[in-house]
Amino acid sequence: MFKKLVAIEPVSLIPSAQEELKRYAEEVVLYEDIPEHEDEIVRRIGDADGVLVSYTSQIRKNVLEQCPNVRYVGMCCSLYSEASANVDIAYAREHGIQVLGIRDYGDRGVVEYVLYQLVRILHGFDFPMWQEEPLELTGLSVGIIGMGVSGGMVADALQMMGAKVSYYSRTRKPKREAAGMEYLPLNDLLEGSQVVITCLNKNVILLHEEQFQCLGNKKILMNTSIGTASDRDALAKWLECRHNLYCCDTEAAIGDESGELIQRENVICMGTSVGRTKQAFELLSKKVLDNIRVYLGV
Repeated sequence: MFKKLVAIEPVSLIPSAQEELKRYAEEVVLYEDIPEHEDEIVRRIGDADGVLVSYTSQIRKNVLEQCPNVRYVGMCCSLYSEASANVDIAYAREHGIQVLGIRDYGDRGVVEYVLYQLVRILHGFDFPMWQEEPLELTGLSVGIIGMGVSGGMVADALQMMGAKVSYYSRTRKPKREAAGMEYLPLNDLLEGSQVVITCLNKNVILLHEEQFQCLGNKKILMNTSIGTASDRDALAKWLECRHNLYCCDTEAAIGDESGELIQRENVICMGTSVGRTKQAFELLSKKVLDNIRVYLGV
């Protein structure tokens, strides 16, 4: 059991999960706002031996050095790799602090978003029609960049609707290819696809000026990655062609701190994370609690 378990910011646990935390700690503190700076994170952690964090704050070496009682950090957000994590996992490992994260909890919402957004654009539902006549998903050439869990789910849904799906990934996916999805080198995929969907890990940027030149014009680029997948200036140049459309859920997915690109007519941003649904929060809560039980051995 933890002596003190602190959530340093909102971590999206459902009420029953928040209540269950009391079974695993003598004291539970849940903060309802995001700390503004590192000193505040340190203050909130204090003498806690367990910490929960979402994706909006970072627990770096400087924080952990000042909080020597911490033995466990639970990431209530996606942990794809040590390099992309918002916790200094290397430092934690060296000092006997276990860090456990979760993943694959908001993917169904992403799939629904992709289908919704494409259908409204192709048919012209409450949006200017992309081409001169309404189009179905059937026969649409769609390239998926990143064939992890969410990329695979998006690919399956589009293929089921009749789209012609190709993919690019760090590793080949024989099962996908056996199901009729073609693997292509990145630039070939960009050139041959009418729609390109990026499904990449955090901090992975694959689309630079060369890639946008291969992509060409009168294309739809949809980013479902955690963060941007494109070089900002290269994306801005590509968007100068008004026939190109860029779709994403949150402003962070554009990767433009100036806020200029989101004002363009051919950028469609939902303004909300499409993976943050009731079902996603329930699954997130389950996985966070499972990790705590694994750590405590209960």
